[in-house]
Amino acid sequence: MSDQVVLEKALKPNEKWRIVKNVGAIGLAFMMYFIAYSGAANLQSSINAEAGLGTMSLASIYAGVLISNIFLSGFVLKWLGTKSAMWCSLIIYVPFIASQMHARFYTLIPAAFLLGLASGPLWCAMCTYLSVAADAYSTLSKISAGVILQRFFGFFYTFYQTGQIWGNLISSLVLSTNNKASITTINDSMIPQLCGANFIVDTNASIALPTQPPEKILMLTGVYLAFLLASVLVVALGLDSMKRYEPYRKNTGNRLSGIALLAASMKLFTEVDQLLFVIIYIFLGIQQAFMSADFTASFVSCAIGTGSVGYVMMAFGVTDAMGCVLTGYLAKLFGRLPLVISALITHMGVILMLLLWRPHAGDYHVMVIIAVVWGLCDSVWLAQMNSYCGVIFHGKEEAAFPNIRLCEGVGFMIAYMLSSYVRTRYKIYMLLGTLIVGISGYFILEYKHRSAETVEQKIKGDKIENRQEPMFLEIQCDKSTVL
Repeated sequence: MSDQVVLEKALKPNEKWRIVKNVGAIGLAFMMYFIAYSGAANLQSSINAEAGLGTMSLASIYAGVLISNIFLSGFVLKWLGTKSAMWCSLIIYVPFIASQMHARFYTLIPAAFLLGLASGPLWCAMCTYLSVAADAYSTLSKISAGVILQRFFGFFYTFYQTGQIWGNLISSLVLSTNNKASITTINDSMIPQLCGANFIVDTNASIALPTQPPEKILMLTGVYLAFLLASVLVVALGLDSMKRYEPYRKNTGNRLSGIALLAASMKLFTEVDQLLFVIIYIFLGIQQAFMSADFTASFVSCAIGTGSVGYVMMAFGVTDAMGCVLTGYLAKLFGRLPLVISALITHMGVILMLLLWRPHAGDYHVMVIIAVVWGLCDSVWLAQMNSYCGVIFHGKEEAAFPNIRLCEGVGFMIAYMLSSYVRTRYKIYMLLGTLIVGISGYFILEYKHRSAETVEQKIKGDKIENRQEPMFLEIQCDKSTVL
């Protein structure tokens, strides 16, 4: 009896639904944590703009992310296990949210750095769990593990990005209610000169971005803390241990941990496939940081008021979540490459528009349209690039996914460190440049693997044609038995 048949019999009849439940539990938990984190992070450049405190805290987060992905992820997953690593990491997010009640350099920066340290194990554990669950589901469904993994990531990011909706809705409802400070204080005629691509936080923030009442910040913090603690409970009580699906993992070879896993992650950077991924993932970090910090401060808060940030970013979250659902079905119908090309053309168009457009006080609808289009593009980048990495490095997920987060963290940290001191125009140039270079690497990777698959199929075809008829019939019988 083959190993495949043994594994199928070991799984219970309702196991497919249980796997879906576990993927849903992860999605729900990450949605609730993202309600808290995104709501707070998107406001940092607006409510904590003085002396660049908000953007410095965001840069500190991704400094911690870099260290975490290099040194901590493998050790934490080995020490705690995948499930425990998730809920323990989520608990470490609490100080950052709580420090919003007394935002100072000595409270916010250390809490942000601690959050960054927890981020690596959290996301590495999530990606690893989904990959292993996809292998188990593939065993039952007879569908390719790569296809299942793509669907799981689409399903996960659908839940995850809806957190952007609720987090920003909460912030806008709180900040815009009976609060004149949420409206920009500069004269309407000054907006085209000060806001948009011309904006620079270090110079213009004190003029264009008013402070918020302490009671509003206290109310926001309490709501966000409740959601964050709820996400911890969902993982701790609602998620099965990954050990349940460990036997069904394919092509893993020897499991790595500790120093060996760190060495494997670093060794991947010597492989051409990993190097071709690097810049596109740095771009993913830069574009997400630009949207949450620079777009919200330079365009939204400056032109139409801080109270509108949540509503605009809610539109971004809605389309990002919907896009993550659609991208899985569209990839099945048309393939991954047409989706990526469409996102590339659209995203480049929006980036060029931000360079040329001068916002005005009544341009609320334009802000929403930009957020909607950006969200659709982001959904393609997130779902397709993560799933493609899972396909390329199948069996090496625990080494590959920390590298993804490492590259994204570099992008985030670069963007946030520059945010307070560099004019928005130059950050848009950087965004456009990393997109062009990164997508070039992706196209090379696609061409390389498609060519390799074509050659492999041709070799297999030649071998079958050269075999004798009895051997050919035997192969056909073996295939029918498995199917």
